Amino acid sequence: MALNVPGLVVMAIFYLVILGTGIWASMRSKKEEKKCGGDGMEITLLAGRNINMLVGIFTLTATWVGGGFILGIAEATYNPTLGAVWALMPVPYVVTFFLGGFFFARPMRENNYLTMMDPFQEKYGNIMSIALILPALIADVLWVARTLVSLGGTMSVILDLPYVYSIIISSVVAIIYTLLGGLYSVAYTDVIQLILIFISLWVCVPFLMTNPHSMDISLTAYNQTFQAPWVGTVELDEAGKWFDDFMLLALGGLAYQAFYQRILSSSSYTQAQVTCFASAGFCLVLGIPSVLVGAVAASTDWNSTTYGLPTPYERGQAGSILPIALQFLTPTYISIIGIGAVAAAVMSSMDSALLSSASLFSSNIYKNIIRTQASDREMQWVIRISVVGVGLAGTALTFLDSSVLVFWLVGVDMSYTIMFPQLVCTLFFKFSNSYGAIMGFMMGITMRVLSGEPLIGLPPIIRFPGCRLDREGKMTQFFPFRTTIMILSLLSILLFSWLMSLVFDKGLLSERWDVLKIKHLAIAQYTSTANANICGLVERTYVTAFKLDFPFKTQNSLFPGLPNHGVSKHACINHASENLVVLKEICLNMILMR
Repeated sequence: MALNVPGLVVMAIFYLVILGTGIWASMRSKKEEKKCGGDGMEITLLAGRNINMLVGIFTLTATWVGGGFILGIAEATYNPTLGAVWALMPVPYVVTFFLGGFFFARPMRENNYLTMMDPFQEKYGNIMSIALILPALIADVLWVARTLVSLGGTMSVILDLPYVYSIIISSVVAIIYTLLGGLYSVAYTDVIQLILIFISLWVCVPFLMTNPHSMDISLTAYNQTFQAPWVGTVELDEAGKWFDDFMLLALGGLAYQAFYQRILSSSSYTQAQVTCFASAGFCLVLGIPSVLVGAVAASTDWNSTTYGLPTPYERGQAGSILPIALQFLTPTYISIIGIGAVAAAVMSSMDSALLSSASLFSSNIYKNIIRTQASDREMQWVIRISVVGVGLAGTALTFLDSSVLVFWLVGVDMSYTIMFPQLVCTLFFKFSNSYGAIMGFMMGITMRVLSGEPLIGLPPIIRFPGCRLDREGKMTQFFPFRTTIMILSLLSILLFSWLMSLVFDKGLLSERWDVLKIKHLAIAQYTSTANANICGLVERTYVTAFKLDFPFKTQNSLFPGLPNHGVSKHACINHASENLVVLKEICLNMILMR
């Protein structure tokens, strides 16, 4: 097969458009930074907390609908040992966004956190926070790897471009525009990418469904033809594993920094909620084409195509079934359009993962621990270096494994079993402390390693009920063991937090033995919470007055010396906040006395 020159030209145009959009967005971010005169780090990482609602919906959806999403669903649907019932991604993501909107968005947005790890650092201090940041960073690196794997495989099949070149070119482009404009560049390129994903995938579907080499997918859905029915089955003894995978995808996504980056960039909690709910609907719609691609591939007589026998599954190429189907079952120009969808999906997820990990390292490690007095300019360079470092690490991992599902599940696995219970306890259980967090962390990691993982060849030491060889001859846990580990980790955090608080509160141990200073951190957290609540109250009060256009005399009676309407809203809010210093001091004194 010769190099597909027209395809390369189309891809070059696509990359130039994305790069141009990123450059334009970076110029906008610089204008916004000059206009508000605020923290440059907040502009870079959260777009000044003023992202447009529609752009927010697009960027959140595009972050989840990545290359792993598109290729992973097609792979699971086509795989004769799995089927569409195991292509779980779209439905659990609806659960992710609804839970995020209803429960997690409010405490994160109303406390004006900069990253997902801020509440951890506020509650547990720096030592424990570093331990918890590491799994989050590793998950982001794996995210970068799985998105690049999906694109490298697609380009090598359709364009006959070497796998290495495909990955390196895509990685370089994503790193460049993420470096230039931060969240502004990521968000505005996501708009273009999501539109391209939607149009490209749905344009390809009719050509796939009507190709002469495949049977009607309604006939092969429940009947054995060229392979097992593509709908698949969940046997009673497999129900535990299915439930475990569902919960992994539904709750694991709630422990990703990329999710909260979109929440925290919203101008209000209400906007964050709407963004979550709208994105849930988009994820469902965008998952349908990949299911159809997998169904068509499972209904195809590959011997009648130029691909020939053995089938893609027998050759170990199930992970590349989407580009293979596009290449051998559609006209050339349609396959090129299809690769545009995959490229757009990859870029939209990769840039999110790059900025997500850069946020965690620059804000929670460098700024809060290593260099607390770092200047704004210095922090901008730290963010850029972090983006490049994560990009290079993720790119290097792509040469270790070619399965999209491997990186997908291992990354989400860490978020679910280790980070999710920690996040729940930090946000919703005020008595949780560092001692409990340590026990939960150790419990989660130890049990997860001992439970094994067939995707990476790790044999199980702990065998839960139903542990046996799967259809591919790999020792697999069919019990919902990851959910069990998550619950045990959660209970460990709560139990040991309560016990250690009891020990120090009742004087069973002297406070000098409190090496993690849980009482001191509790007071600091109450102080921070009080400060955030008071500032939030001031902002809501004045913004409401501003919207209702209260007479100036009334505004002055509320906040003496308030400037006139010609001053920006943020300046007015800051001015009003200064008039509540006394109130804040009273509240803090009450907390300290408590």
